[in-house]
Amino acid sequence: MKTIKVVAAVICDSLQAKTRIFATARGYGEFKGQWEFPGGKIEPGETPQQALVREIKEELDTKIKVGELIDTIEYDYPEFHLTMDCFWCEVVEGDLVLLEAQEARWLTKDELDSVKWLPADFGLVEIIHEQMC
Repeated sequence: MKTIKVVAAVICDSLQAKTRIFATARGYGEFKGQWEFPGGKIEPGETPQQALVREIKEELDTKIKVGELIDTIEYDYPEFHLTMDCFWCEVVEGDLVLLEAQEARWLTKDELDSVKWLPADFGLVEIIHEQMC
């Protein structure tokens, strides 16, 4: 089975407080309308952190600071295996502009279950819930 390695930015209001996180609804493809954390594929020669900075600039026209690794999620979709490095991040410059997603929300800890997450994100959401204030 083909493996796809990606990164995801769990953008929070503050790397110290983590009271709200930014989630986006996919605007295309099989999982259109389901919620995820912004990010994408790691290009050859990039570190996961460099890939995240590039992807968030491309998807949200925003500069971020990449914090700690939350977890690496391993998930089998029918057509491929996903390996996703997930990092805490915060905005350091610019406004979050949706260039690819169809919708976005800032979610509090109590609102994490209010959206339909992509299958690979379920385990990550549980970990985030434990670490949010």
